[in-house]
Amino acid sequence: MDIDGLLSSATERIGKNYFQLPIDGQDVPIYRERVYCYELYHQMRLAWPEDSEFELSGEVDKSGHPLIRGNNLDRVKPDLLIHIPGNMGGNHTLIEVKPINCSRAGISKDLSTLTAFRRYAEYKRAVYLFYGDGDLSEIIEKAKEIEFGDRENRIELGLIEFWWHRRVGEPATRYTQAA
Repeated sequence: MDIDGLLSSATERIGKNYFQLPIDGQDVPIYRERVYCYELYHQMRLAWPEDSEFELSGEVDKSGHPLIRGNNLDRVKPDLLIHIPGNMGGNHTLIEVKPINCSRAGISKDLSTLTAFRRYAEYKRAVYLFYGDGDLSEIIEKAKEIEFGDRENRIELGLIEFWWHRRVGEPATRYTQAA
């Protein structure tokens, strides 16, 4: 399955009002992660191959899952999952999304989630997608600092792909300077 192609083409089709939400009374639109994620889900579903054995799911609550307990997997809901529901061997890709102006705490939480799903839930890929025009290298540096300061070994950047959707009308691309 061509996840890279799906992700690139879906992000390219996300319109400006989903990228940054206009707010009445404000001159500058704001980033809203949920708005962006729902549109990303919609655009990916529109392009989803009909014959694919995998399904795209949004914010699946894994609490209470009999095989996923502990290991930083409790009470987490990844933004998007590409998987075969009911088959742990069919866990393919999880995607977490953040705007370029996200907080350090948000980055830390997502890095822990992405690492845990790769290590313990048999996901083959973990994609961390940032959107917005800014300096992604600053985000990468924060991620490296968070990993370095992680005394509990909950974060492993080598398991995570960083992607960047910089502007409306452009596709997201994999950021190769992360490791």
